[in-house]
Amino acid sequence: MMKAVATEKAPKALGPYSQGYVHNGLLYSAGQIAINPATDTIEAADIEGQTEQVCKNLEAILLEAGSSFEKVVKTTCFLADMADFSAFNEVYAKYFISKPARSCVAVKTLPKNVLCEVEVIAAVEE
Repeated sequence: MMKAVATEKAPKALGPYSQGYVHNGLLYSAGQIAINPATDTIEAADIEGQTEQVCKNLEAILLEAGSSFEKVVKTTCFLADMADFSAFNEVYAKYFISKPARSCVAVKTLPKNVLCEVEVIAAVEE
């Protein structure tokens, strides 16, 4: 059975999609950007601050789904500039201590011109 994941502790969707879905014991999250859900704004201007907010948003979705960073099996990371790779990794490593599988690519433009976006696949307690 598929179950949509929705929490007010993460930004609402910017389009016709869900924050995440749980199916067969896995959470598939939508990509999260650096929107602070309390203010509905992007507050950080640097990669470190934006990555922190992205990880907080992902944490809210993980918790709502019954999962955690420790249960993430795969991430996909999008950077606006690969020059931010090292600084992004410094923050990312504080949250993803289990070192899940990962893809990280640079893209031309991200929604709202943010510097990074991350999506996860994680195991969920059923």
